[in-house]
Amino acid sequence: RRDAAMADAETSELLAVIQGPEDSDEALKGKETAIYQLGELYARRHEGDKVAQLISSLRPFFATIPKARTAKVVRTLIDQVAKIPDSMALQMRLCNESIEWCRAEKRSFLRQRIQTRLAALLLDAKAYTEALALLADLQKEVKRLDDKPQLVEINLVESHVYYAIHNFPKAKAALTAARTAANAIYCPPVLQAQIDVMAGTLHAEEKDYKTAFSYFYESFENFESVANPRAGDVIKYMLLCKIMMNSAEEVSAIIAGKSGAKHTGPGLEAMRAVAAAHQKRSLSDFEAALATYKPQLDGDE
Repeated sequence: RRDAAMADAETSELLAVIQGPEDSDEALKGKETAIYQLGELYARRHEGDKVAQLISSLRPFFATIPKARTAKVVRTLIDQVAKIPDSMALQMRLCNESIEWCRAEKRSFLRQRIQTRLAALLLDAKAYTEALALLADLQKEVKRLDDKPQLVEINLVESHVYYAIHNFPKAKAALTAARTAANAIYCPPVLQAQIDVMAGTLHAEEKDYKTAFSYFYESFENFESVANPRAGDVIKYMLLCKIMMNSAEEVSAIIAGKSGAKHTGPGLEAMRAVAAAHQKRSLSDFEAALATYKPQLDGDE
């Protein structure tokens, strides 16, 4: 009860900052910080509807800050909702409402970014036809504007959709388009890591595990450079490539080394067990590993 009272008091303080009449540059930056903190607080308390209300209530504030910062605020708040379990329907609703507002306000920059996010949500929801239709329209529009950073994201999501429906040639073509656009701009480490992990996945699909390992390693380094938790997943893919290259003996060395030391846990132990079963050529040991580490092995899509 005491924690709830403290959270309510913090919420009131943050709302007071956000709704304050001050409009100097410093005050606007303070409001922005308060918005992020409030969104995070609502996400921790699993109050997704309050994040939705917050986005709606902020629309007059968006008129006072640059469009790029508005885009960052809206995307960050939608990301906060994504941390809430079983919130996909709410995320889609938020995206659709924000897209309608962007159309009414003629905010193309933000609309295109939210539509890309919606396409990724449609992919997660396995609504592949709708995702591809949305991405095709977006691509035409963004190509005309030559907005390369956005093209990278659109092509990357498209590659994931085609991979999900097992159309590997089109998945590769979309990824090549993403890399081409990325090479022409500064690509943030997380986005570069996402490109590399997709490249590794497609090479692994073609049983080119050596090249796949190289891409996964590059991806791991980029995720690690910004302390992104996905690094823990990618090191599992690196280890799986070593197993598939009949180099299972290297798995323990990688786990014990600098790369693995930060990510010790059930995920890496699962790969150690699979590697041991492979070295022994033991089907029963492999099945035991699958049973023991089911969430880490079956649950990772």
